[in-house]
Amino acid sequence: MASQKPSDFQRLFAYIKPFRIGFFIAIVGMLGYAGVDSLFVYSIKPLIDEGLSKPGSDVLKYAPIFVILVLMVRGICSFISTYGLAWVGSNVVMVMRQQMFAKLVHLPVSFYDQNSTGDLISKVTFNTEQVSNAVSKALITLVQEGAFVVGLLAVMFWYSWQLSLIFLVVGPIVAIVVRLVSKRFRKVSKQIQNAMGDVTSATEQMLNGHKVMLSYGGQDIEKKRFKKVSNRTRQQLMKLRTTEAMSSPIVQFVASFALAGVLYVAAMPGMVETMTPGTFTSMVSAMLFLLRPLKKLTNVQSDFQRGLTAARSIFEIIDQLEEDDRGSKTPARVNGEISFTDITFTYPSKETPALKDVSLDVKAGQSLALVGRSGSGKSTITQLLTRFYEAQQGSIKIDGVSIDELTLKSLRRQIAVVSQHVILFDDTVANNIAYGLDGDIDRQRIIDAAKSAHAMEFIDRLPNGLDTEIGQNGVTLSGGQRQRLAIARAILRDAPILILDEATSALDTESERYIQQAIESLQANRTSIVVAHRLSTIEKSDQIAVIDEGRVVELGSHQDLLSQNGPYAQLHQLQFDSPSQ
Repeated sequence: MASQKPSDFQRLFAYIKPFRIGFFIAIVGMLGYAGVDSLFVYSIKPLIDEGLSKPGSDVLKYAPIFVILVLMVRGICSFISTYGLAWVGSNVVMVMRQQMFAKLVHLPVSFYDQNSTGDLISKVTFNTEQVSNAVSKALITLVQEGAFVVGLLAVMFWYSWQLSLIFLVVGPIVAIVVRLVSKRFRKVSKQIQNAMGDVTSATEQMLNGHKVMLSYGGQDIEKKRFKKVSNRTRQQLMKLRTTEAMSSPIVQFVASFALAGVLYVAAMPGMVETMTPGTFTSMVSAMLFLLRPLKKLTNVQSDFQRGLTAARSIFEIIDQLEEDDRGSKTPARVNGEISFTDITFTYPSKETPALKDVSLDVKAGQSLALVGRSGSGKSTITQLLTRFYEAQQGSIKIDGVSIDELTLKSLRRQIAVVSQHVILFDDTVANNIAYGLDGDIDRQRIIDAAKSAHAMEFIDRLPNGLDTEIGQNGVTLSGGQRQRLAIARAILRDAPILILDEATSALDTESERYIQQAIESLQANRTSIVVAHRLSTIEKSDQIAVIDEGRVVELGSHQDLLSQNGPYAQLHQLQFDSPSQ
């Protein structure tokens, strides 16, 4: 029989186990706090019956010392519980964030195709904070106030079990109210988290596209978009606050009937004769004190359910399947012979195949150029080679070995990619060039790679040279400079297979001439697959494949394809013989 999947609460509690000593100390502090408050209520009876009713009693004499000691112990217990749970909560959040991040770096590209970056950022930041509230603030209320309720009930039963039974009548009603409120909180909490993801996405979109926004005067569009998602978040928060505002008065109203019943029964002749003033005062005080923890216990459902809902969204990420790394072979360095055989591939969110029965062969050290209209499937071929996606039919082999037999790390170590969409990190120039390489990289190797990519020309002019921080995605650099760093990174990687996806698209004419020379040098003795729109950059390729609607419609050298007067020749004529040229 299969084991039952643990609940969200059980999984969340499992994160507390490594910090159980701090958690136990915090629980002791909370129980001590509740015990001191219960003791204070218990002391009302002897204070009245002995201190006030019996002249010469020492109760009043020691009462000030008792109050000071009680409040001092109460304060110590409060500090221990608050600090202890804050320590546990912060550690739990740190571990969850690290697990989420560790999972995110291993998830397949298809996962990111289906999830917005803003929503994922919201889960790492906002949702984990909700978990922290559940572990610390909500748990303090649940344990501390729950223990206080138990303590007050114990005092009431100790002094008069007959009157206490009246109060227990309302228990099931309070339980029903709390259950209904909890269900409502769970539903609204999930809606709030989704709304916060929309807020993060709208903000991220504006920040990433602020130049386009300024250029096209889209400020009003973005403000309207943000106002819409912000208002949705406000509406969900108001639903939450409305539920909180209604639940507490309802619970207190129900409890008031019990208090009224106690007062009514206590006023009966038989009860009045058997009760001392101290007993009556303690009973009424305990019942009045019960209203506060009942109110807090009802309201804390908001934080607790939001925390559990947030934890569930985090567990959804942690439970995602990582990239299928089923290979076992780890070649040190391949020769670079590549073959695509009858490849058919359809993106998860699409119905029409992006590639249909594609077969291509590239000998080691040779170059294959892929040309065709946008959306024809050129880049898809390169993404299948790196196993960002898995083909539904056919096979891809390197040196006669299926890429499925290689571990992902060893496969991708054989490939260097230079894309038109350059990604740089908020780090130094040197660390961006050496990104992903194991161990300490010799400084001279970095300089040599930068020189080969004609990048030292601008690096030397930077404030700290190779040690200059370039900001997020190289925001301080021009498009051409960023592209040269990407090429320097590929040169330093020294991989036997090279993928160039519009690698010179962001360069001016002069830079392109230099970089083209660097690329030709980089392609020497390497197998290269070049995706290009400008045919001038791939005329020297050993093979050129024309891709149209996911199929290879022409294959041959530059001169062979021109002589066939087919699609390639037409593309060439459009680019070189146009009257506008």
